[in-house]
Amino acid sequence: MKDHYDVLVVGAGLSGIDAGYRLQTSCPGVDYAILEARESLGGTWDLFRYPGIRSDSDMFTLGLPFEPWTGAKSIADGADILQYLKDTAAKYGIDRRISYSTKVIAADWSSQDARWTLTTQSAAGEHTVSANFVYFSCGYYNYTDPYRPDIPGLADFSGQVIHPQFWPANGVDVAGRTVTVIGSGATAMTLVPALARQGAHVTMLQRSPSYVLSLAARDTIADRLRKVLPAKQAYAAIRLKNAATTVGFYEFCRRVPGAATKILRSGVARQLEGSSVDLAAFTPRYRPWDQRLCIVPDADLFTAIREHDVDVVTDTIDRVEPTAIHTSSGQRIESDIIVTATGLRLQMVGGATVSVDGEVCDPGERYIYRGMMLEGVPNAAVCIGYTNASWTLRADLSAQYFCKFVNYVRSNGYASGTPTVPEAMPATPALDLASGYVQRSIAELPKQGDRKPWFLKQNYFVDRRDAKRADVTADMTFVRPGETRSRSSLSRSPLSRSPLSRVTASSPSDGEIAPSLDELAVTREAERAG
Repeated sequence: MKDHYDVLVVGAGLSGIDAGYRLQTSCPGVDYAILEARESLGGTWDLFRYPGIRSDSDMFTLGLPFEPWTGAKSIADGADILQYLKDTAAKYGIDRRISYSTKVIAADWSSQDARWTLTTQSAAGEHTVSANFVYFSCGYYNYTDPYRPDIPGLADFSGQVIHPQFWPANGVDVAGRTVTVIGSGATAMTLVPALARQGAHVTMLQRSPSYVLSLAARDTIADRLRKVLPAKQAYAAIRLKNAATTVGFYEFCRRVPGAATKILRSGVARQLEGSSVDLAAFTPRYRPWDQRLCIVPDADLFTAIREHDVDVVTDTIDRVEPTAIHTSSGQRIESDIIVTATGLRLQMVGGATVSVDGEVCDPGERYIYRGMMLEGVPNAAVCIGYTNASWTLRADLSAQYFCKFVNYVRSNGYASGTPTVPEAMPATPALDLASGYVQRSIAELPKQGDRKPWFLKQNYFVDRRDAKRADVTADMTFVRPGETRSRSSLSRSPLSRSPLSRVTASSPSDGEIAPSLDELAVTREAERAG
């Protein structure tokens, strides 16, 4: 690794590989490197190794737009996704740009030098590397510290307790054993049928239900298109079709929640026919898409329920004893193994400390510009994907805009560009989900304003149109080499004067109903037109 680059990308997962491709194709002559904290690329798909790990979005939209997904399954297995990323990175030479086992612990911008200095940590110790631009593509999951709620008596359990984020590398023999999976989110609904297929009897213990949608693992329309069209043309058409379907269903759920609820409930009711599980176990107390919808490929969860390999219990935990879980209603759930699928913990920029001229930047105190840049922070962007559609759809728009920004700064002879808020605005969370993992971190996440470019529609087709038409100079302050700005003008935010500057919430565990989005002033109906 050299001492200086034009651009440093932090993270070598889906977003980082996408950013690398966009930089080398859209920014001719730009010298870039990717810093990856782990020993391998892949991000989430390299970290999570629990049974059944798979995508919760279709691979034609979750896949990279420049490299067709050729796998048989639309809802794909984690190992296949990881191999796809490795093959793609190798094909375009992106893997040769990656520095592994290099964790970024701090990033400091110097206005005087007009550059970023990143402090990294590896087995060899600390090292610094500088760059003119930084793109944080490390997602927003804390890879080392997941959410672990305080469960009374869990330490007294005599069996094995496993968090899915740290599934044993040599696996777990569950055949003939009773396993209780605590949680009702996507991780739980992936694990439960997979463990049942391995011969376990599984109880899914949830505080409250989630919405579930069963989809075919294979996309039959995609299969037909791939037979008659060239690979890239077929992939583009399928990607467009699936994006439209996803956005359309999301908008339907938000605009007509009553009708959407009936459709989702009727689908589950059909799948539960012949089982002993009541429909109430899949009837949430919130509206569709207040939390992310759980996708079940080929109805595998319901198949396991009908075959009596899986029980679903909706209750809270009173205490854990050496061989069983006691619920608040008095049920006793015998368990050999407890899997705490209790959720993830969010963090920004991979947990690194970001500062501007020595003053630490708190993302929770900043507005977010075009869904990717923090106000007052020069020459840097943060990749945040969609929560209501495939992550990559938004990540690629952000990478393309970042390249547009880099090209504008360089071609016009500027040293830096900084998003600058002209005045305080009402602030709303950048992520608009009531899910526990979002609400627990809401105060640390950047905020949206109430107007462009500080407000993102969260609609792929609208955002794609806006990104193409975007004026790079809107609400930006550009500085030429040798010019200086005061530290206060760069780092002090009008957000502190905003009427909703610190949006906070209680910290429910996954599956527990969080404060409604109406209470947080972020309902879809409140979005500004255009």
